[in-house]
Amino acid sequence: MKHSIRYRFTVLFLAIVVGLVLLSLAINTFGLERFYRARKVGEIERAYARIDAEVEKNGQNGVNLSGILNEYSNKYNITIALIDSASSKSLITTERGSDLLLRRLQRYLFTSSGSSSFTVVKETDNYRILTGADTATQEENIDCFGYLSDNQTMVLMTTPLANLKESVLLANRFFAVAGIFTMLLGGCLIFFTTRQVTKPIQSLAAFSEKVGNLDFSTRFQLKRQDEIGVLGNNMNRMADQLEKTIGELKDANAELQEDIRKKEEIDEMRKEFIANVSHELKTPIALIQGYAEGLNDGLCEDAESRKYYLDVIIDEAGKMNSLVRQLITLSKLESGAPDLEISTFDLKGLIDGVLHNTKLMGENRGATVKAECMDESGAFYDEAVLVRADEFKIEEVLTNYVSNAFHHVNEGGSVLVSVRLAGSRVHVGVRNTGSHIPEEDLPHIWDKFYKVDKAHSRAYGGSGIGLSIVKAAMEAHSMPYGVENLDDGVNFWFELPRAVDADGKAEI
Repeated sequence: MKHSIRYRFTVLFLAIVVGLVLLSLAINTFGLERFYRARKVGEIERAYARIDAEVEKNGQNGVNLSGILNEYSNKYNITIALIDSASSKSLITTERGSDLLLRRLQRYLFTSSGSSSFTVVKETDNYRILTGADTATQEENIDCFGYLSDNQTMVLMTTPLANLKESVLLANRFFAVAGIFTMLLGGCLIFFTTRQVTKPIQSLAAFSEKVGNLDFSTRFQLKRQDEIGVLGNNMNRMADQLEKTIGELKDANAELQEDIRKKEEIDEMRKEFIANVSHELKTPIALIQGYAEGLNDGLCEDAESRKYYLDVIIDEAGKMNSLVRQLITLSKLESGAPDLEISTFDLKGLIDGVLHNTKLMGENRGATVKAECMDESGAFYDEAVLVRADEFKIEEVLTNYVSNAFHHVNEGGSVLVSVRLAGSRVHVGVRNTGSHIPEEDLPHIWDKFYKVDKAHSRAYGGSGIGLSIVKAAMEAHSMPYGVENLDDGVNFWFELPRAVDADGKAEI
């Protein structure tokens, strides 16, 4: 950071110290002398008041008069003299060795202002206080002369102001040295002590930067009870909420992307389905129309030709009817809760019927067709296999499985329909030899309109909805179903519940 809080705290403290030192120097330079003068004037005024009170009470020879003069002389360095104005005789004085006070008085009274300068500080009816420099010594003093309240006793007082400016200069130098020392020591102390304040703030700053970059791997760890601790706890809660919310948004976005992908796939398959259905309907409609027009125009005069034309029309109409029937069946199964007509029927008999109806397809492929039934031990089972389900819909499942096997069996291959008893269920498998289903296509073969080999599907007229009907029918029964690649082919399977009584025996 270019200007950290620690750096700013230190600079601010040093600026405050420098300001205080400069303020002290200014006050000392411009205020100390005035303060000192005012204080000395006040002391002289108080001395005059006490002396005047003593003389008024006890006369010029008062017992306490000498003590008062000595007190102000020793304590406040004020030289005082009392003179009887009638006899010009000195009554009492604290002056030692000369008539300094009389000379001062003469200077103020008789010396011209050109040879001596003085300033009147205060003047009353009884006394006058002045400041001025002594012409002989050039020392500045504060002087007072006047009469006491008895109008007979004259009072003279003086106190020196010598070396005051020198004292102010010396004090300023001391303040400057002390200020520099304070700045250096204070700067070091504040630099190291502010670490206790700035460290948690820096931790918060680093934490907030990570949160800003959506990195929620850390939290504010310092346990504090002050405002920084409250802020850290609030940021921790905010990070938890953000992490949770962003996670939910990511999940929702992933689901949305998946829904979009599925929708695009479904749209693509629907377009392909429409194209396939259009192609499948186009051919039989054209054939039906052409042969019907031929019959109408009398092109077939002999009975054999008419029968051939009619067989073609019937066959193509049957194909269209089968396609429409498949679409209607799928629509009903997917339209909502399926209307199942559950009954008990013989599954082996149903399988035999489906194989008989599709026998011609197997013969066209040159494939061998076999059906077998085994019990739990693997032994062949010749009795009826009773199940409880919707017989019509299970017939649709078997028909789609068997038709699918015949369409994909290799030339001269085999199709095996196996039934295996497994406790309270029956496992049915329809196996054909031939090519495997690509692994990437296995999850999608149950989707509507999906075809693995589109060119081959067109060859046998597949619409891509047969396995979708299987899926819808088995889910309506809430029973499992699936597909698996074997070493030599593919096996489609499903399970149904057996019709058993309370003792576990098959119902009759």
